[in-house]
Amino acid sequence: MSTPVSPRTIVILGGGFSGTLLALKLTGARPDWRILLIDPAVRAGRGLAYGACEPYHLLNVPAHRMETGLTPPFQAWLAGAGARLEDALVESGGVLADAFLPRALLGDYLQERLDAARSTDPALGLHTIRGEAVALLDPPRRGVRLLDGREILGDLLVLATGNLPPRAPLAGDSWLHDHPGFVPDPWAPQALEGGDPEAPVLMLGTGLTMVDIALKLAAEGQKGPMYALSRRGLLPTAHRAGGAWSPFVAPLLPASPLSLSKAIRAAAAQAERQGTPWQRVMDAVRPAIARVWETWTSAQRRQFLRHLRPRWDVHRHRMAPRVAARLDALLESAALTVLGGRVTRWEREGDAVRAHLQLRGLKTQQTLRAARVINCTGPRSDLDRLATPLFADLARRRLIRPDPLGLGLETTDCAVQDIDGRISDWLYAVGPLTRPALWEVTAVPEITAQIDRLSHELAQDAERPKAALAEVFIDMGAGI
Repeated sequence: MSTPVSPRTIVILGGGFSGTLLALKLTGARPDWRILLIDPAVRAGRGLAYGACEPYHLLNVPAHRMETGLTPPFQAWLAGAGARLEDALVESGGVLADAFLPRALLGDYLQERLDAARSTDPALGLHTIRGEAVALLDPPRRGVRLLDGREILGDLLVLATGNLPPRAPLAGDSWLHDHPGFVPDPWAPQALEGGDPEAPVLMLGTGLTMVDIALKLAAEGQKGPMYALSRRGLLPTAHRAGGAWSPFVAPLLPASPLSLSKAIRAAAAQAERQGTPWQRVMDAVRPAIARVWETWTSAQRRQFLRHLRPRWDVHRHRMAPRVAARLDALLESAALTVLGGRVTRWEREGDAVRAHLQLRGLKTQQTLRAARVINCTGPRSDLDRLATPLFADLARRRLIRPDPLGLGLETTDCAVQDIDGRISDWLYAVGPLTRPALWEVTAVPEITAQIDRLSHELAQDAERPKAALAEVFIDMGAGI
């Protein structure tokens, strides 16, 4: 492939972590190009994860795992964070690299990098556009149409929409969808405002989203009981410092989900016997996750998602120690009760809702009254059922291929596959949308490795590297 003779325009849809990092990396590599970052937020650069958060919402990994290769490095930039570091440094014994920091700090850092990189030349450099892309332009033009009617032209398009809003675990025709006490997306603006703090709350889901929302409700004065329900009633586990464990998964491959699960449990038991936290075993597994996923058949992937994923999630995606302490306090005081089971029927009760529950281990059903039902099931990924305008338009044009497991889009090294499996030479995706190929590409280290690779490929107009991205993950370093 030859070097372009004229400046390219790259359109990036989504101004969260993935989109912002790609925009910054491409701008640094090709200042002669025009990079357009499109996002509906007032100020792109923060996204949901690092924007809609309070000081007690912490990063789930220590500071040294949040480095992205930008200048200045994140830890160097933190020197000016002052009082916002105090609690984290006390917890980490004064070691900044090991500190679990407020999520908003990373948002501030990315926002500053984006502000500093913006161009004053309308024909070149990085520009942010406030808007929502709802459709592609009709061929032969390439670009997108925004909700306000503007048309944005570009040579290449990158889907970087990040985690998509949660899907309510309700029947499509359930009346609860329209009940004023139902909160379909707890991160939507004003979603939690106006509730009676004395009334009970039922949260659907017991993962990290639920933990964030429970802490938020408690901090904002919730006095009534909080309940959290999931099929197994499993809570995320906490980080523990200390110890080390060598990578051990790669020599076992190929391995079935069941045999690999047994190997991980055996290693964790051995680690505990030696006085090493089991968390180090999970850290040692992490770099090989994409390689494991790549070796599994569709049936094995489905088996993992159906039977093993819940326990994997609570051990792999862990809480910062201070978050775990806050959650423990809510549980010990009975302000929060976690239940395992399912809702068999919903019933109206005035302005409230009554849930009929079949709890695990009990033969008789229980009922629970709640003034608010909050969907905390986490981000959705089943794009074949998603009716947002942009993805609906992409599907109508047969330009995307949602995977059969409902994890996202089928891609090859970030290039999007169309409905017939053909690899696009102008439409790309990064971040959580690419989970079907890699499984875990939701955290900073994996997304950074993915974006480094794509930005190099695009900026150099080079052929795709021989090594699969899964192999790059193996080499990116252990740790969490």
